[in-house]
Amino acid sequence: MSKRLELIFENEMGGNITLTLDNPVHPANPAAVSAAMDAIVMQNAFISTGGEIVGKKSARFVDRTVEEIEI
Repeated sequence: MSKRLELIFENEMGGNITLTLDNPVHPANPAAVSAAMDAIVMQNAFISTGGEIVGKKSARFVDRTVEEIEI
């Protein structure tokens, strides 16, 4: 099983931009995640095909389980 943190932002065109971080600290500190997302928005750290990131939408943990099948 692998866990990742997804930070979801909105760009100028109204689309969603998702930044994914592998192996995050769990549980996360919501204030720290929010502050990091604010810094990304304020610093114009990333630009998407829909323009600059203009706001934060949400953050979430995603678990992925892979089960091999013997063939």
